[in-house]
Parts: sequence; C-alpha cells; structure tokens
Amino acid sequence: MPEHGAEKTGTATPLTLEDRLAITELISLHGHLVDDGHLDRFGELFTAEALYDLTEFDQGRLAGVAAIREAALALGAANPVAHHVTNVVVGDRADGAGCVRVRSKGLGITAEGVCGSVSYEDVVVRTPDGWRIRYRKVCPRRVPLNGAVPGA
Repeated sequence: MPEHGAEKTGTATPLTLEDRLAITELISLHGHLVDDGHLDRFGELFTAEALYDLTEFDQGRLAGVAAIREAALALGAANPVAHHVTNVVVGDRADGAGCVRVRSKGLGITAEGVCGSVSYEDVVVRTPDGWRIRYRKVCPRRVPLNGAVPGA
C-alpha cells in the first residue's frame, strides 16, 4: 500500500507499549462511534485525507472524513446495528514515514440478525491529536480459509 503513505522513507522506529495500546484503542473506537451514531466524531478516527477502500464491495474508495461520513449516512438503515472488532495485530515498527500497518477482523450484525465477517487492513499515523487511520481497506470474508481449499 505504498500509495497510501506507508512507503519506507527512512529508518523504522520501534513502537512503545503506549503506542500499541493507543493504536488498538483507535481501531476499537470505530465500532463504538458508528454503532452510537457519532459520525460527527470520525475526525477522532481518520486523518482529514483518509482513504476508505471499499473496492471489494464494488463501492470504490472514499476520500476524506466527510465522504466516509456521507457514505455511512447514505447506507441508512442498511448499516449493521453492531460492529465488533477482534484479532487486532499492530505492526511492530513505524516506517520511515511514521506509518504503522494494522490488521484486524470485524463482525457486523444487521437488524435482521444476519452476521458478516470482514478483515480490515489499516495504515495508521501519529498526528498532533494522536494516532489516526490514514488508509483502511475493508475485505469481505465469503469463503472458508479465504478459498485455500478447493470447492470451498
């Protein structure tokens, strides 16, 4: 994902335990803000120029906090009523551009009780206001073992 600011431009920096905790809490906060309808607080999650990649859902890429918020509002009642994040894995170093890669899993539950699974591939960066998501790719999980088994 170098085009999203995660290219190596200098020496990688190890993360502190405090950084790792702050990044994990950032990833967790997304579900709380969305489920509580606090879309006006997306600036606490994303950089102003964040890219939210929904290409695997045929939704393209959303550019900027306002576009991410507008897409959630446009989805309306079709939004899941619950977003749960789990299996958060924070990279061990910030690259030369100060970016850290984060992977996590997400479960979304609709008002009808249907559950879906996704993987999040994030690039986060430290800003003057704390860690923020610069790039997020949402990847649906539709087949067991991500298709590694014939016939799955």
